[in-house]
Amino acid sequence: MFGSHFYHSTMRKAVAVFGTIFNNINVIRTKSDGSVVNQIKVPLAYGPKQKFLARLDQSSGADASMAIKLPRMAFEITSLELDSTQKLAKRNVIVESHASDVTKKKSIKHQVAYNINMSLYVMAKNQDDGLQVVEQILPYFQPEYTVTITPVNGFAYKQDVPIILTSVTISDDYEGDFLTRRALIYQLDFTMKMKFFGPTSNQGVIREVNIDFNGDLGGSEILENMDFTITPANADEDDNFTVTTTIS
Repeated sequence: MFGSHFYHSTMRKAVAVFGTIFNNINVIRTKSDGSVVNQIKVPLAYGPKQKFLARLDQSSGADASMAIKLPRMAFEITSLELDSTQKLAKRNVIVESHASDVTKKKSIKHQVAYNINMSLYVMAKNQDDGLQVVEQILPYFQPEYTVTITPVNGFAYKQDVPIILTSVTISDDYEGDFLTRRALIYQLDFTMKMKFFGPTSNQGVIREVNIDFNGDLGGSEILENMDFTITPANADEDDNFTVTTTIS
């Protein structure tokens, strides 16, 4: 019904962009005199919070003696909703020059804006580790941080994607017996304003116009007052050029 198959990996690119922002956060532990004991790069993975909490409470596999390492971060897509504030005109078309055929233009006729809601979970076994991670994130979101991506492969078109921090919540599972590991969890909720693009197509370019002037209606006089300028001046019919018409 809608036409041929197309796929721009929009959701996949959103996950990759979001994860790249938070994949270089470190936690430093120091002595009382301020000297550094060790520095840990906080691992980041895609997955729900419950998955990592379950892994925290179980012991299986080769690393059963040390369970899961903390601190660590996880993120997931929580919802997808239409962004009515960015509703675009239906005739809004993206057009670019064809790489190999000057008689055609590449175009994308359909696009729609959506909000992709993401949740980032910071899990730590002590308060200072969690606060270090959160403090390295919050200053950059006021409340948004904008990244630029290339949403459609083969097009030079760039899209600015605002990532808005909407809320921060803290949970501390401190109640339990002495055998239960403590889990401090900071949940940061974000909204990514992405656009989904329709199929690409190649359109022919109008390169020749034939005008039939009626001499009885003053056509010859109009023709004498028309000035055609070709840029560049040495372009031939097979080149990509611009024609400017001036009627005095």
